[in-house]
Amino acid sequence: MTSTRWLTPEEMRAWIDFMDCSTLLSDYLDQQLRRDAGMTHADYSLLARLSGAPDRTLGMSSLAEQLKFTRSRLTRAVVRLEESGFVQRRADPADGRGQLVELTDQGMELMTKAAPGHVAAVRRVIFDALSPEQAEQLATISAAITAALKQADKEDTYPSTLPWHRR
Repeated sequence: MTSTRWLTPEEMRAWIDFMDCSTLLSDYLDQQLRRDAGMTHADYSLLARLSGAPDRTLGMSSLAEQLKFTRSRLTRAVVRLEESGFVQRRADPADGRGQLVELTDQGMELMTKAAPGHVAAVRRVIFDALSPEQAEQLATISAAITAALKQADKEDTYPSTLPWHRR
């Protein structure tokens, strides 16, 4: 059994700052989108992924992995957005068990209206607050943490791996 390597005071401060930043940013962006576009940040992220995909279409598995959603969470979101007319599902001809999700014209119209306010909010609280060098550091740090998380997922043998792999 290995002993725990505790965080140094500097690491603890950085960790707390990171958690605070993550929580506040998520809340801020969710509130902005609810107020200005009548949608959650999670729904915006889903629609944005589709708007940037070829033919505005992605497979459910790919979408779940990109969004870091469990499959059940993604299904609930897609059903809700489908009922609102923003997406439509169909069978994936390349995978008999899979489904494709397509952003409808109505969904694209919603994104076209929501995107300017969302980009302004992101710019205001992130990129206007950072120097170009800090923005580059943020990209480098985020990529390193993402890579470490993906590696940990590969190495962990217990069943609670990253949520988008769960059924």
